[in-house]
Amino acid sequence: MAVYTHVPAEDIDAFLARYDAGRLVSAKGIAEGVENSNYMLETTGADGHGHRYILTLYEKRVDEADLPFFMDLLDHLGARGCQVPRFIADREGRRLQQLSGRPACLIEFLTGISVTEPTPDQARAAGVALGELHKAAQGFAGERRNALDKDGWHALAARCGDDFDEIQPGLAARVAQELAFLDAHWPADLPRSVIHADLFPDNVLMLGEEVTGLIDFYFSCTDIRAYDLAVTHSAWVFSNDGATWFGDRAAALGAGYARSHGLTEAERAAFPILCRGAALRFLLTRAYDWINTPADALVTRKDPLAYLRRLDFYAKADPAELLGA
Repeated sequence: MAVYTHVPAEDIDAFLARYDAGRLVSAKGIAEGVENSNYMLETTGADGHGHRYILTLYEKRVDEADLPFFMDLLDHLGARGCQVPRFIADREGRRLQQLSGRPACLIEFLTGISVTEPTPDQARAAGVALGELHKAAQGFAGERRNALDKDGWHALAARCGDDFDEIQPGLAARVAQELAFLDAHWPADLPRSVIHADLFPDNVLMLGEEVTGLIDFYFSCTDIRAYDLAVTHSAWVFSNDGATWFGDRAAALGAGYARSHGLTEAERAAFPILCRGAALRFLLTRAYDWINTPADALVTRKDPLAYLRRLDFYAKADPAELLGA
């Protein structure tokens, strides 16, 4: 179970006493996710009829100084109809607390489950939801730099160094080649907005083919808007190992996004390069974690080569087929 900070039940009950949330019935650690410690809370509810919440304790990868940005963003999106989990304020209006020595928040619980092998119809629904998020984000005043932008990729690659070749011989040279390509071709004048930046299937809650929630905004930032679709594309239209491309999912994802938002001609022309950037971003973060995560850690390392396969696909793909155009 990927819970870094263990919180005794009596401490959670005392934490809940600050809210109109009822008393604790049960607290269960959530294994999904590697960034924070998350608990599913069952409470009696303020009305005595029961309620569910998420309790999140923020670990080292989330900067406490960024939390107001995330809170304000989710309030903005939620007020405009997006199904996102908003942060709950206590009776004194505080959304950020301390619990067991960590920053902590009580967050809305959304129904639904994440899918592991999306169908085309589920990919279409995800595309619609991402487009709706981008429309709802218009007018949001907050800004946050993307720490995993092109400069961030160079920094991660430098930290991995020759250790890349312990994952696969020649990987260091392949990464250097791709960085040079993206330095020369990365678009500079596309529309920018707040983006999710991590909309993998496990961050989309669904009931059947209906999206019931978008979660885990802790990579959200200000960057190229169409890059958000490229990140989503890389996560939804391949097998988990990156070896198989599903054109029907890709066409459905593109059709869903076109229905709710759409791409400009310039965004569509740049989309293959944005996809290469997305693939390199996750190759680099996975490689860094692969090299630096101890074998006995609670976190299961994710295979970097799954994103090398995606990167190689994007480098050779017919641009017209990426979104089924």
